[in-house]
Amino acid sequence: MFIDTPEPPYYAIIFSSLRTPGDHGYQAMAERMMQLVQQQSGFLGVESVRKRDGFGITVSYWQQETDALAWKQQSEHLLAQELGRNQWYTRYSVRVARVEREYAFCPNATFPDVS
Repeated sequence: MFIDTPEPPYYAIIFSSLRTPGDHGYQAMAERMMQLVQQQSGFLGVESVRKRDGFGITVSYWQQETDALAWKQQSEHLLAQELGRNQWYTRYSVRVARVEREYAFCPNATFPDVS
């Protein structure tokens, strides 16, 4: 699902991963992380997809890089990171990007008249 982001600049944390077979508590932890991240200062939203073969990409959006860094150090999130390394992922990468520009295509959207 698309999220609405503010005018740039803002930050995107891109988490690409390959899951191990089986759940092993993953879904419950993912739901808990969604509850927690929504309470974090500077959190703007998240977009996430996963293929049947286990490959997924999650992009979280943040007002400031310091907001994303604070989330990385949140105690329950630290536990989830450890469990991810030990049981849920065979591989992952994290990329941090500053969004400088944004444009979109949405043919059925209505936009306010600015003239």
